[in-house]
Amino acid sequence: MDYLEIEGGHKLSGSIDIAGAKNAALPILALTILCENEVEVCNLPPVFDIKTMLTLLENLGATYTFEGDCARVNASTVNKTEAKYDIVRKMRASILTLGPLLARFGHCEVSLPGGCAIGQRPIDLHLKALELMGANIEIKQGYVLATAPDGLKGATIIFDKITVTGTENIVMAAALAKGETKIINAAKEPEVVQLCEILNDHGVLIKGIGSDELIIHGRDRTLLNIPEITVIPDRIEAGTYLCAGAITNSTITLNRVNHSHLISIILKLQEMGFDFDLREESITIKPSPKIRNMSISTTEYPGFPTDMQAQFMALALLADGTSIIEERLFENRFMHVSELTRMGANITLNNNTASVTGKVPLNGADVMATDLRASSALVLAALVANGTTRVHRIYHLDRGYVALEKKLQQLGAKITRLSE
Repeated sequence: MDYLEIEGGHKLSGSIDIAGAKNAALPILALTILCENEVEVCNLPPVFDIKTMLTLLENLGATYTFEGDCARVNASTVNKTEAKYDIVRKMRASILTLGPLLARFGHCEVSLPGGCAIGQRPIDLHLKALELMGANIEIKQGYVLATAPDGLKGATIIFDKITVTGTENIVMAAALAKGETKIINAAKEPEVVQLCEILNDHGVLIKGIGSDELIIHGRDRTLLNIPEITVIPDRIEAGTYLCAGAITNSTITLNRVNHSHLISIILKLQEMGFDFDLREESITIKPSPKIRNMSISTTEYPGFPTDMQAQFMALALLADGTSIIEERLFENRFMHVSELTRMGANITLNNNTASVTGKVPLNGADVMATDLRASSALVLAALVANGTTRVHRIYHLDRGYVALEKKLQQLGAKITRLSE
C-alpha cells in the first residue's frame, strides 16, 4: 500500500495545470448510455473513480479506449442492465447509471452504492423522483430493482433537499422520458450545469439551466447523438492547490481553470488576506503578510463547498486567532480532525462545528487518510509542519487527484510516494 512522505517547511513556486473535474466526468460517462454513437470524452482525469466508471460501463456491454486524457466510449452496445455490487461498492457515483439505464431499457438492477464514509447520503430522493415518473421501485438483497416497461413519463419533482447526483440522475432519466419533466429545488453546481448544457446542445430542450428550476423536454426513448465532450476544469482540485499556495504563503499559478466556478473559494481566501492575479484561463495566488482567521459554513453551490472544508481547516491552523468551521452537509466530515491533532493542531469540536486555533506549531507525524478531501488536508498541513510527515492510506487521495505528488514536486514541495 502506498503512502506519501512529506518534508515540511519549503516554499512553493511555479505553475501547474488543473485536470478535468471528476465530478463532472462521472455523470458525463453515465450519459453515454443514452447515446446511439461512440462518444469522445476529453479532459478526463485518469483517477481511480473514472476508471471504475469505465469498468462499470464495460460490464454493462459498452466498449471503450482510454488514451491520454480522452476516452472513446461506445455504449450503443450496452446489453446488460445490472450494475453489480463488486463495482458499485467502490464508488457512490455508480448510482448515476440508474436513471440512464431505466430510461433507455425500461428496467435495471443497480446495487446500493458505497464510497467515502463521510456521512449518510441516501438515494431515496432519486427513487421517489423515478416513481413519480412512473417507475416501479423495489429494494431486494441490496439492489434497487427498477422497472418502467412503457418508459418513463414526465412529472413535476420537488426535491426536499438539494441533491447533486439526484438532480443529474433525474435530468438524464427525463431526457428519454415522454413529455415534460420539471425539477424544483435542483442543484446548481457547475457539474450539473455542464450536463444540462450538453443535453440541451444535442436535442434535449432544457429551460432554466443554472437555476434551481429545470424543465426538460423528453425524447420518448429516442437515443442521442453526441460526438464529443470536453470536461470542465476541476474546481476542487484548483481550490486545493490555491490552499497549498496559501498555507506555504507562496506565489503559484494554476492554468486551465474557470474563475467563475471558484468565486466562493477566492472570496474566502481574500478575506484571509490573499491577493490574486486573474487571467483568462489562469489564476495566481500571492503571499499575504498576515493570514487572518475566518468563519465558514458549508452549503450547496454557489456557497462554500463541503469538498473544500478540510483544506481550509488545514489553512486555518496558520491563521491569527480562532477560525470557526460549520459543516452543514455531512455529519461525519470531521474525521481528519483527530489526525491533524496528532500533528499538534488545537481543534475543538461541538457537534457540526469546529473551532480551530491558529498559530500552533505543527510537527511531522504518521497520519492516516480517512476520505478523499481529508487526505488533501493532511498533505497541506504536512507542507508546513516541522520535520517529516507520512500520510498513509492514500488510495482515498487517488480517487480524486491526478498525480498530486508530482504536481507538488513541480511546485517545489519535498514529497515522495513510497510503498509499505
